[in-house]
Amino acid sequence: MIAKSQTAAGRRRSAGQVHAGHTHSRAHCIKILRRLSDYLDDELSSGICKEIQKHLALCPNCEIFVDSLRQTVNLCRRSASPRLSPAQKARIRSQIFRAIGHS
Repeated sequence: MIAKSQTAAGRRRSAGQVHAGHTHSRAHCIKILRRLSDYLDDELSSGICKEIQKHLALCPNCEIFVDSLRQTVNLCRRSASPRLSPAQKARIRSQIFRAIGHS
């Protein structure tokens, strides 16, 4: 019987129920996820950071995603940048200009 009530509670939670002043809805998760880059780069006000931290404390899916993204960013920052020859730089620059419509 306990498993049944836990399953029902889980369905209610994912449907957007309010928990301790926090609305857990998919729309709110998306709002939080849109701010993650700025959050990880420490570019948000303390109020917005607190809102994100509150959400992450109550949303295991977002918390896992943020942890994974944070690890990915850290790995990328520690990786050495490839050295490009002048010819490679010119070719890349030319491809960018073609892609944006500058000949």
